[in-house]
Amino acid sequence: MSPPHQVTELLIAWSDGDQTALERLMPLVEMELRRIAKRYMRNEAKDHLLQTTALVNEAFLRLVDQENIQWQNRVQFFGIAAKFMRRLLIDHARAAHRAKRGGSAQRVSLAEAEGVPTETPEDLLALDDALKRLAAIDRRKSKVVVLRYFGGLSVEETAELLHVSQVTVMREWSMARAWLRREIDRRR
Repeated sequence: MSPPHQVTELLIAWSDGDQTALERLMPLVEMELRRIAKRYMRNEAKDHLLQTTALVNEAFLRLVDQENIQWQNRVQFFGIAAKFMRRLLIDHARAAHRAKRGGSAQRVSLAEAEGVPTETPEDLLALDDALKRLAAIDRRKSKVVVLRYFGGLSVEETAELLHVSQVTVMREWSMARAWLRREIDRRR
């Protein structure tokens, strides 16, 4: 991974209109974007039609299309990239679910550790539904889950992005996991 300050400097230059900064940025962030995408894809079904490279490319295209974002640092960039990847996979899961012509969504438990099984489109949709309900109650807890689980950000990076302490992130992460687990199990 390239030095964080180099990525941050290029992001700021790109925000200020320097298109050459974008060209220099892509090779520096590609490996980290692939790591995030592989983490997502590791939880997907083996026969998933969307591949890691396609997920990275589509997410990067969406990042490039953002006109009203003032890039601040690499943590913000990767957090937004992770949200785009999550949204792409959820859209793909919804399309696959619709293609099945109905059927009830299978509910899954939120795993105790880092991951949530999302082997089927229904699993990912169940998690997405629970995250939406959590966001309606406590937006920050929802953001912590998205950044930590989907974005693969560390406690430190999540704290920096949300402008809170690391202790707060760990507390929110623990409480959010418990809430999501209970909510998903309750709706089975």
